[in-house]
Amino acid sequence: MAALVDQLVGFVAAHGALAYAALFLAALLEAVPVFGSVIPGSTIILALSALIPGGELQLLPVLASAIVGAIIGDGTAFWIGHRAQRDILGAWPLSRYPGLVSQSEGFFQRYGTLAVFFARFVAPVRALVPITAGALAMPPPRFYAVNIPAIVFWALAHVLPGVLAVSVLHKYGGFAHPAAIAKHYWMPIVLVGALIAGIAVWWLRHRRGINVRAKRQR
Repeated sequence: MAALVDQLVGFVAAHGALAYAALFLAALLEAVPVFGSVIPGSTIILALSALIPGGELQLLPVLASAIVGAIIGDGTAFWIGHRAQRDILGAWPLSRYPGLVSQSEGFFQRYGTLAVFFARFVAPVRALVPITAGALAMPPPRFYAVNIPAIVFWALAHVLPGVLAVSVLHKYGGFAHPAAIAKHYWMPIVLVGALIAGIAVWWLRHRRGINVRAKRQR
């Protein structure tokens, strides 16, 4: 995967216009049940965000590409599940991965509606929670009320850390051009971005736990 992302970053640096299509597809394909679990969409988005400070890509189109791709991907999976109901969870290819299906259902049992939010940041179940939400008859307005804010937060958490890291290294690290940082140091940038996103989700889950305990004590 490292070699693939290396080539992608180099290609995008030279053909920036195609990057937005790559970002859109990366975000969309991550929502495909089962298949999306092996798509390195988050890694691609984190890596390509490092090209923004150098001007190869623009911040708003990058965010828009990732957000629209994820909304379409999650929404399509949700409506497939909503239409087929629970039968879809036992159909191929989900029937070949009962562990992942069980894990996805367990997310709902533990977090309720907020499972749709938290799953955006947990790679193993990210590609299964939208279709599971539909299969378990979650009302569409409730799904989108949680899913869209989750996607926006997910996109910001994956794009802004790369922009900040490259900008700091460019200003204080002695690099002549931000593209050189993106090409040679995308892996640390990806790790930093993933760490920031993980901390943010942990904090949200921690806050929810505090609120739940407070309500129980009343």
